[in-house]
Amino acid sequence: MASSLLDTPYQLSTEQKAFYQENNYIKLKEVLNAEALGFFQEHITKVVLDLQETLPALDSRDTYGKAFLQAFNLWRKNPSVVPLVFSKRLAQIATELMGCSGVRLYHDQALFKEPGGGITPWHADQYYWPFSNSNTVTAWIPLTGVPLEMGPLEFSAGSQAIVAGRELSISDESEKEIARNLKINDFKHVVEPYDLGEVSFHSGWVFHRAGANLSDQMRKVMTIIYMDESMKAVEPTNENQANDLATWCPSVKPGDTINSELNPVLYSNGN
Repeated sequence: MASSLLDTPYQLSTEQKAFYQENNYIKLKEVLNAEALGFFQEHITKVVLDLQETLPALDSRDTYGKAFLQAFNLWRKNPSVVPLVFSKRLAQIATELMGCSGVRLYHDQALFKEPGGGITPWHADQYYWPFSNSNTVTAWIPLTGVPLEMGPLEFSAGSQAIVAGRELSISDESEKEIARNLKINDFKHVVEPYDLGEVSFHSGWVFHRAGANLSDQMRKVMTIIYMDESMKAVEPTNENQANDLATWCPSVKPGDTINSELNPVLYSNGN
């Protein structure tokens, strides 16, 4: 496994940084290579398939359950995944896109969409997060190429400016209501396949979704959620935020910097 690549800087252009600041998402080519992705796919897949065995049949799940198989903090479950989650290359990209001094880990998350898996409804991630500001970014890392029929991530470019819909969890309601709001405001809807090695980054408030997996192959994606290294926790405003604070930021109280053992600094300009 080409571990050196994971710590090799990725050269972001001024234009790419400006694109992200305007649209709050960006897709970047050749962030990772086939060797690294093959290695991590093997180890991440094992964790997710073990989880799949404990779930009910796909057709008996609700919309959220049909959207993806979800496994969290794989870096705590399988040491082989640590180099990916702690990659300075990825964390450096996140830091530069946000324009902050450095980033901490919030948590990682595998999102595998089974063959026949349903849509991931429109939503904004930060609905779930008890954060003091919007300096967050998620790396969406396909472990294989993702053609359109597999359900790649879709973005509503620039929709972080819209407040309506932020109060909705991932659901049939969010798919309907957010789609209506976005249509009224005429934001560009971006639906594109992902090449092998291509990684996207999106902010916590930009609206996004994914289509159903119409292929006969599992859509295998790993995600890493980064936050500004000085991010503070706030009083949760919903049940999901309360659960997230307790689960991913143990011992952190509202008003504290989120610096628990689960939230290490992954990249800092001060280092």
